[in-house]
Amino acid sequence: MNAQPTPQDPFLQFKESQKQGWAYFSPLESLTIPQAPRLVRHARVRSGDRLLDVGCGTGVVAITAAKLGAHATGIDLTPELLQRARQNASISKVSIDWREGDAENLPFDDGAFDVVLSQFGHIFAPRPEVAVGEMLRVLKPGGTIAFSSWPPEGHVGRSSALIAKYLPAPPGVASPALWGEPRVIQERLGNQVKDIVFDRARMTVPVLSVQLHRANSERVIGPLIKLVEALSASDPDKLAQFRAEAEALTLEYVEENILRQDYLLTRATKI
Repeated sequence: MNAQPTPQDPFLQFKESQKQGWAYFSPLESLTIPQAPRLVRHARVRSGDRLLDVGCGTGVVAITAAKLGAHATGIDLTPELLQRARQNASISKVSIDWREGDAENLPFDDGAFDVVLSQFGHIFAPRPEVAVGEMLRVLKPGGTIAFSSWPPEGHVGRSSALIAKYLPAPPGVASPALWGEPRVIQERLGNQVKDIVFDRARMTVPVLSVQLHRANSERVIGPLIKLVEALSASDPDKLAQFRAEAEALTLEYVEENILRQDYLLTRATKI
């Protein structure tokens, strides 16, 4: 079992910022709920599976799997989201082991799980090679790793790139959108897995106007919250420019008050 992160972690400050930013994500839970069964089905989760949900957020994937009879564990960096997850599980009458922790340092034994999943969660770990190494470490040989991610050419991927343009990530932090590239995924999983399978799906988001969508997103999306905080204090004109670009980008993906957000599903078997 790995030790917990220490102050020597070079990305500790970045992770603390993430923890604070994602604390406001819960209002978006309703959008992630319909996606959870897609990931669980893609991963071929079965009753009795020992399952880990990495970056579990409000617990929608872990709870969906537990309803099918899986023995689910959920881990997330943000305590506010875990509090919501515990409430959701309690009301749903399922038992899940919730842990506060870091995708880059999972507090579990080698081979502890039959299935390791992540729905748009592990992609925000600063070092992909560390996160995927940990996910595969705690997965048993023959077990399944599966996750959902945002392609760089889609709305979320392009929006992430726009945020990074105005508020660059610290040196050494990889773009989350690279997890949406099948070629990159194959490289990162490397020779530790076999039988990689990709699929595509779409999340649809009600949008009354691009201005309202942008304003609402600024209250719940972690990196966007941090960008607005930074530019509000230092450069209001630059913030206005960002907002105009963000609204124009969103408009490209909106039709009849529906924003389309396409994503990638990945599944592989650990060798």
